[in-house]
Amino acid sequence: MNLSRTFIERPVASSVLFVSILFFGWLGFNTLPVNDLPNVDFPTITVTARLPGASPEIMANTVALPLEREFSRISGIDEMTSSSTSGNTRITLTFSLKRDIDAAAQDVQTAISQAIRRLPGDMPEPPTLRKLNPADAPVLILAVAAKNTPMQKLDEFADAHIAQRFSTINGVAQVQVFGSQKYAVRLFVDPNALAKRGLGLDKVVSAIQSANSNLPSGSLQGKARTYTVRSDGKLEKAADFNAIIIAYKDGMPVRFSDIGRAEDGVENEKIRSWHNGERALILAIYRQPGSNTVEVVSQLRELLPEIEREMPAGATLNVLVDRSEFIRDSIHEVNFTLVLSMLLVIGVILIFLRNIRATLVTALVLPASVLGTFAFMSLLDYSLNNLSLMAITLAVGFVVDDAIVVLENITRHMKWGRIVLRRPWMGRGRSVPQW
Repeated sequence: MNLSRTFIERPVASSVLFVSILFFGWLGFNTLPVNDLPNVDFPTITVTARLPGASPEIMANTVALPLEREFSRISGIDEMTSSSTSGNTRITLTFSLKRDIDAAAQDVQTAISQAIRRLPGDMPEPPTLRKLNPADAPVLILAVAAKNTPMQKLDEFADAHIAQRFSTINGVAQVQVFGSQKYAVRLFVDPNALAKRGLGLDKVVSAIQSANSNLPSGSLQGKARTYTVRSDGKLEKAADFNAIIIAYKDGMPVRFSDIGRAEDGVENEKIRSWHNGERALILAIYRQPGSNTVEVVSQLRELLPEIEREMPAGATLNVLVDRSEFIRDSIHEVNFTLVLSMLLVIGVILIFLRNIRATLVTALVLPASVLGTFAFMSLLDYSLNNLSLMAITLAVGFVVDDAIVVLENITRHMKWGRIVLRRPWMGRGRSVPQW
């Protein structure tokens, strides 16, 4: 079977195939994600748990150990590491590359549910998991600063108005806030005052938890209407804690202000961040695996003017790192190199062959080959990056070499009159030299 003869004798079908390759190649080029490097999705999951006030030893024995025992039963784990600090435990699970990350996340969530009954009951929330790609980096890093706004208010604005809004963008995996200064009330207890009144610390903790609770209060039912009783027992300021009654001694109430003091503060005073010498919050935005970095950053930047208008007076929003700029510049340089190499190749062919028709044939081979490659890259879920475009640039040379060799051989045979083409309208058995 002569494949070349099939296309030579069917010029209409060959033309349709050529146009189809160009069309689907251009369609695939517009749908390919643009990144700096190929997508490498390592199946890694991170589990975090919090128990405020617990020492690293307690976190390791009461939180990390039960979770690790449940995680060890999951198949496909290559490595499991954990680190425990004051009030926090972080467990990183690395699965084999053959394991699907979504299925692994379901197994990890099931293991967490089974381990909850063996975890401390006073944990503020159950352990949470997050899909993590250790090879990925933030696509956009922002700095939020304000001279006249307290850091607690700035942190609340960054978490509610910036991080939550960015999380709704298609392609954004998560938004991390570094240097977080979340509002918290700090309670200081005088042990001598407790000893004088014969009270223990457990009594103080129990009284504070009972006073700062939001429990259902029931309903009032009448003949015609039913009213739901709402009791707001949440204490929002430090001054509200001073009036809490801890116990009764000799018929007199002992309030918290008698045994200690309450102050407005933050959850962790040891975490701070600066930008240009000023206190600031750093927001790091990560993209989802396989998403278009340039498109995601473009959508994020469209929201920045609207967010700046809603910021507190005197607050500023600065872009520290934008990976899309480097990607755009790199892709532009590679595209320029690719187009320049194609033009130089066509010029060399025209100079040496001195035949416009032959040069045109070779010039059409290049875009068809390149665009056809983009179509298959889209089917295989590849991305446009520096490595793939550089490989295409190098492959252009191979395509041109083969095209020149074939074209030179065809030209040589045509010159000697060895190639004939059968025309369907000239009758069976008649042929003319191909031109």
